[in-house]
Amino acid sequence: MALPTNIFKTNVGVVGFSPATIYTAPVGYVGVILLAQVANIGTSTQTINFYHSRTVSGAAVTTELLYGYPLENNDTSSLLSGKLALQSGDSISISGSSDADLKYVVSLLETLSN
Repeated sequence: MALPTNIFKTNVGVVGFSPATIYTAPVGYVGVILLAQVANIGTSTQTINFYHSRTVSGAAVTTELLYGYPLENNDTSSLLSGKLALQSGDSISISGSSDADLKYVVSLLETLSN
């Protein structure tokens, strides 16, 4: 049975205090993050951290895409200014200053790699 060439997915959740992986590109696929957005539904300003992780020569390398980014109450922000391609095994994770007031949505395309 042939693998599907393109798979569209949407991941949603609540941001926690500790970094949590919200997507990992599977073996044989490239993950393209089309949209990554977070909303602060609380009553005070919160901060967001957004990370990219890759294993290089057996060591995990984490890059902060946003760190300590303030998000006012009742506001929404895009976590990326464009698209982000994730090689097989790459992941993105998120954390924040609240475990209840921040919600995220990530829209992505998994495409079969050559």
